Amino acid sequence: MAEATGPALVDLPPPECPGTGSDQAGKAAACQGCPNQGVCATGRLAGPDPGKKAGESAIEEIKEKMKTVQHKILVLSGKGGVGKSTFSAHLAHGLAEDETKQVALLDIDICGPSIPKILGLEGEQYVEENLGVMSVGFLLSSPDDAVIWRGPKKNGMIKQFLRDVDWGEIDYLVVDTPPGTSDEHLSIVQYLSACSVDGAVIVTTPQEVALQDVRKEISFCHKVKLPVLGVVENMSGFVCPKCKGMWRHLLLQKESQIFPPTTGGAETMCQNLNVPLLGKVPLDPLIGVKDRCNRNHPGEEETA
Repeated sequence: MAEATGPALVDLPPPECPGTGSDQAGKAAACQGCPNQGVCATGRLAGPDPGKKAGESAIEEIKEKMKTVQHKILVLSGKGGVGKSTFSAHLAHGLAEDETKQVALLDIDICGPSIPKILGLEGEQYVEENLGVMSVGFLLSSPDDAVIWRGPKKNGMIKQFLRDVDWGEIDYLVVDTPPGTSDEHLSIVQYLSACSVDGAVIVTTPQEVALQDVRKEISFCHKVKLPVLGVVENMSGFVCPKCKGMWRHLLLQKESQIFPPTTGGAETMCQNLNVPLLGKVPLDPLIGVKDRCNRNHPGEEETA
């Protein structure tokens, strides 16, 4: 009669994991929120840690695959709706303006993959000859299909993207992430932990309701030792296209604060947290009108 195997780890352990053989297994601060916590806390895991070995193996495989990728940049934000995906698309396009550079954009927002729509891609994976895209959106039979996955399956999808996609020789890999500090973020940071990630660009909007979650994202970066390249304040002020024409003769622009920076906006937050403010992007109708997601609607007219 075969011996029963003990419980197995269900996901990649966190970086500060005390180990399944430790008396702190499932009890340490690093264990809070880990999907393995319940299994480890039972004390029934003995001998070599198969889950950790599998995780380490995946990290080594991804390290080897990523040797052809020169720079890796994560785009993060604790808050949803601040324009991470739009910013990621613009960043990738901006880098690809140099035709001598090869750029890739990886969308790891598993439940809400918006990069294919933003870039006007339907079944395609290349925007330009030197700009490629990968997203779970390409794997869905319909863009309206819901992805209803728990953490381990999301983790496996991200591992597949990093390890199994033929990235080739890439100068820049831009990774668009979902909001929060959860499964996808832990997975991408851990899987790239041996790959010298350049760092994270944090996207926010000016109002405090966004900033309070962005502070959590910056704290997350510090805890997982991910360098913060800087913060971008998106939707920073709005200049009415019609009013702009009226004020042009005075060399002035009448700007409205749609999202009032009641606590000083990203600038004050960056000063307080000692992180760079990379810049401010205004609310501009031309960003939406000229976006590739509208290229399938030629009847829509531009207003400027």
